Amino acid sequence: MSVNGNKKGLFARLLDLSMSFMDRERASIVSEAKGVVLEIGFGSGRNVPFYSGVEKIYALEPSDSLYGIAEERIGASEIPVERIASGAESVPLPDSSVDTVLSTWTLCTIPGVASALSEVLRVLKPGGRFLFIEHGKSSSRRVALVQAALNPLWKRCAGGCNLDRDIEALVRGAGFGRVELEKSPRKGRPLAFSYKGTAFKAPVP
Repeated sequence: MSVNGNKKGLFARLLDLSMSFMDRERASIVSEAKGVVLEIGFGSGRNVPFYSGVEKIYALEPSDSLYGIAEERIGASEIPVERIASGAESVPLPDSSVDTVLSTWTLCTIPGVASALSEVLRVLKPGGRFLFIEHGKSSSRRVALVQAALNPLWKRCAGGCNLDRDIEALVRGAGFGRVELEKSPRKGRPLAFSYKGTAFKAPVP
């Protein structure tokens, strides 16, 4: 393995470890997924143990290092998983082909996030659901200003993650028929602000 490959592998392991502290939060939303699922930002597969009542998972993850960690969790599950090794801005699935799209702490990092949300809407069946839990711009103006000031440095150090994306505006502006959303500051983390919700694709009239 190259030096660059070693660095990617180390980053993947550190990212997997850091995300372990969110397992209780992820369980509460992953368990709502049903039918055929597209998970964008599948990462190291930390969501896999929390799925139930799911027919199949399309695991969209461009990183070989992260997906390599996921393979052990996939092997321990009875749910069929098919990897899609591409970015979320262009999903190689047909229109109206999945029942649920899931994103857990992924929208902060996708470079073309508006295009990704357009793809989410396209691949969902009419009446399908986009389940998400994310972090982003605080509702406190003071905190939001600090987030904006720190974001350039944070983004470089955290693999492209953005502190201050307005998740509500992005999801509501994507064209879903209805959006249900909970927002709250994260306890003990003054610069972290949480968004948890469900966006529904409008059924065919």
